[in-house]
Amino acid sequence: MALLDVLDKERTIAAPSFNRWLVPPAALAIHLCIGMAYGFSVFWLPLSRAIGIKDPVACAKEMSLLAELFTTTCDWKISSLGWMYTLFFVFLGGSAAMFGGWLERAGPRKAGVVSALCWCGGLVISAIGIYKHQMWMMWLGSGVIGGIGLGLGYISPVSTLIKWFPDRRGMATGMAIMGFGGGAVIGAPMAAALMKYFASPTSVGVWQTFLVMAAVYFVFMMAGALSYRVPALGWKPAGWTPPVSAKTNTMITPRHVHVKRVWGIPQFWLLWGVLCLNVTAGIGILGMASPMLQEIFAGKLIGVDLAFNDLSVAQKASIAAVGASFLGLLSLFNIGGRIVWASCSDYLGRKPTYSIFFILGFILYASIPNSAHANNLFLFVAAFCIIMSMYGGGFATVPAYLADLFGTQMVGAIHGRLLTAWSAAGVFGPVLVNYIREYQIANGVPKAQAYDVTMYVLSGMIALGLLCNLLIRPVADKYFMTDAELAAEKKLAHDRDVSLNNSMAGTSGNTGGVVVINNNPAVAAFAWLAVGIPLSIGIWLTLQKAAVFFK
Repeated sequence: MALLDVLDKERTIAAPSFNRWLVPPAALAIHLCIGMAYGFSVFWLPLSRAIGIKDPVACAKEMSLLAELFTTTCDWKISSLGWMYTLFFVFLGGSAAMFGGWLERAGPRKAGVVSALCWCGGLVISAIGIYKHQMWMMWLGSGVIGGIGLGLGYISPVSTLIKWFPDRRGMATGMAIMGFGGGAVIGAPMAAALMKYFASPTSVGVWQTFLVMAAVYFVFMMAGALSYRVPALGWKPAGWTPPVSAKTNTMITPRHVHVKRVWGIPQFWLLWGVLCLNVTAGIGILGMASPMLQEIFAGKLIGVDLAFNDLSVAQKASIAAVGASFLGLLSLFNIGGRIVWASCSDYLGRKPTYSIFFILGFILYASIPNSAHANNLFLFVAAFCIIMSMYGGGFATVPAYLADLFGTQMVGAIHGRLLTAWSAAGVFGPVLVNYIREYQIANGVPKAQAYDVTMYVLSGMIALGLLCNLLIRPVADKYFMTDAELAAEKKLAHDRDVSLNNSMAGTSGNTGGVVVINNNPAVAAFAWLAVGIPLSIGIWLTLQKAAVFFK
């Protein structure tokens, strides 16, 4: 169809006058929407009383999870709803790995549109499932279809940003992936406000909220996707000279590896282990941060010298509020770490940056039991905040690490395959932390000490991650594409040489659908405001919640 031709990659090749600073806000527009996956827990409590409205209608104790997927007579358990998280990240990694090669050839615009259709369409299907009280529709809609949208949306800007910012790879990917970490700080308050608005004596307001958010997200994601542009082949920033890797940094290659070969390259699996171990440790404590704080410090959080089990219901509610503000504080460090650490990696190098993550992480994980036993709240919170900054920084730095090792031609596809490490970590981390905690408590260990072994185990995993990182070396010559293979891949990817692009500019007044106004600084300012204002509001609201923690 002619209408769909605008999605073709060759229609997205930028004119010579295009302002590259328009690409990061386009990526942010998508990442800020799909990043709401991190904030889905805001729906669990309302959904757990979707039928009872005020109080949950409990299902029979003997009801299986399979039966719960189809029941219409009782409310869903929060533990069952929580499987959505697992589905999100399993399908994110799976779809990113499966469709990464297609994305490189189809281009970021087409991938962004498909991501918008999947993520927002999944929300609509989930809304119908909530209205009909069919949990299987929620799993299918947001978990499976939405998870596919997450994967495509997550990797859609990576290769493009790295090619637009060869001089600042870490910063460029950090800006986009910061949006994924920041999606919840916008989406969660918006969802809470919408649920409050739509709540009634017969509805908790969740299905209506899903529909409104689907509409809002669709507008932003389509705007972002249609704004994507790719640079012409051979383009480089004005005044920038590519470094000669042999003289400056042997870890940065000017050559390119085909995505089909990465499964057999040792460096890929070492980097897979680096990401998996870093994320397993981080996501494990992220999921238990609030209960850990409450059970370890208990009454001390509200000025009462009582253990957790000795607190009254009202006192537990008070420390739960402190725990929520703690999560808000961690989310800010997660967001900030993505841009700060990734930008620092442009100067420090990717391998040294990850070494810092693991060395400092080992010290911090191992120190948490000591600060907990000493009742040193400041050191406890500071350790968690720094760990969360490195958790986010690891996500944002890894695409640039891949580009350094494997080249830029297929870095988006390779990044997609690497994200299977995230899928694995999304299962390993929470299971590991929860299992060790339950085992400790079942064997009589006080709740305040039930996390000690967990922290030491995670320290060991961090040490193993450091070893994997130290073993990474430049990729051997035999794995890189030959000139003929690279030329064939560029042809399949519809890449256009920069000299041809320059000769076409001015003949049509438009190259790839890009008009001259895109060089106007006002356009870039508007694009940044469109994503910056919602993100700033979300951060401000999160700061207000986090301030409660220090009162």
